[in-house]
Amino acid sequence: MTTFPEHFLWGGAIAANQVEGAFDADHKGLSTADLLPHGILNPHQEKAERTPGIKDLAIDFYHRYPEDIALMAEMGFSCFRLSIAWTRIFPQGDEAEPNEAGLAFYDRIFDELAKYNIQPMVTLSHYEMPYGLVEKFGGWQSREVIALFERYAKTVFTRYADKVKLWLTFNEINMSLHAPFTGVGLPESASEQAIYQAIHYQLVASAKAVQLCHEIVPDGKIGNMLLGAMTYPLTCQPDDVIAAMHENNQWLFFGDVQARGRYPGYMLRYFRDQGIRIDMAPGDLETLAAASVDFISFSYYASACASADPKQKEVGNIVASVSNPYLEKSEWGWQIDPKGLRVILNFLYDRYQKPLFIVENGLGAKDELNAAGEIIDDYRIAYLKAHLIQAREAVLDGVELMGYTSWGPIDLVSNSTAEMSKRYGFIYVDRDDHGEGTLTRKRKKSFYWYQDVIRTHGASLD
Repeated sequence: MTTFPEHFLWGGAIAANQVEGAFDADHKGLSTADLLPHGILNPHQEKAERTPGIKDLAIDFYHRYPEDIALMAEMGFSCFRLSIAWTRIFPQGDEAEPNEAGLAFYDRIFDELAKYNIQPMVTLSHYEMPYGLVEKFGGWQSREVIALFERYAKTVFTRYADKVKLWLTFNEINMSLHAPFTGVGLPESASEQAIYQAIHYQLVASAKAVQLCHEIVPDGKIGNMLLGAMTYPLTCQPDDVIAAMHENNQWLFFGDVQARGRYPGYMLRYFRDQGIRIDMAPGDLETLAAASVDFISFSYYASACASADPKQKEVGNIVASVSNPYLEKSEWGWQIDPKGLRVILNFLYDRYQKPLFIVENGLGAKDELNAAGEIIDDYRIAYLKAHLIQAREAVLDGVELMGYTSWGPIDLVSNSTAEMSKRYGFIYVDRDDHGEGTLTRKRKKSFYWYQDVIRTHGASLD
């Protein structure tokens, strides 16, 4: 077998806050993402101080989407994962009526995708929420946000029921444990008790969104989205194996609740051991039990190791882990482990017996134009090729894999650091970390490589 399943979806993935720009256009409200990396509220401020930055314009997808979607169609995309900015629909988060200008913008996006027969996959909340809800309710630490998210989800499901058939609830929902402001609108100093309480409300909101999607878009599918953080034991010493088990449980907990519909025993034990008490309303557990997702989606960039020795840990990309001595690292210190993708695909499929979708995978690197004005990104091609080969191996293993959307098919702005120099795209965008540049789009060498992979349905990987 040299190709992928017949109906396999090929494409790329972006997030609204990293590409759209137009941060205050057409009545859009301020989101938590608009405040990163500067301007996060601290206890000595009444209001968040926002510093203008390159996210304000980002790569101007808000105005340039026809050109960008045409380039994706040229590559052969059959699927394009994007997110809706909640603050374009409900600027403060608690309005009684949605913002028509925001709804109309995404109508135009979906209509443009339909011209090229590209299926949209839409994330409801991708690392952002209305900052108005942080000011008024303290983010997801308030149960009241559940109903407001429900209103938002119901609004977009109803509006786009005929245009969008693939949905995701919260992007990398387990990242809230490591970046609470990004994930649940809580201060970075928030306690575990506060973070897990906010996560509970978010999980209930996710379950309610699943139910709404099934009601409003009966021919659609809705999945969750996990940061795929597969952790190996550093050695075969049993204490290291148990340390790896605990590390994996931290993120699998989210998948277990969203797919199996209940809090797993290992998490209940963790709450007991740490003195964490989750406040649940009557009906919460029933809501979770009745709303299993249709498929599991996840990001995969790197694997990690775990050791019982706490001195082994080092911080990389927000999450602390232990380096694997058998793997190379990217420019940003991320360990490159293509075979880990096969491992995690088999692991998740065995655990949940639901279709899987790789919705983020890619290599961030500093791309340089050569004397001829070309970007020869062979390193990106090598990374993606190795991972796609392992995805194919997992399909041969019997894994039901729906598709693959690489992260950042077009260069975009980093969410947490607001830099452009860490590039992922097949399409180069002329903009630097200081916001200078023409925003001109240029095809990289990887553009033509991915085009060929899609055209041959993966046969060109051999």
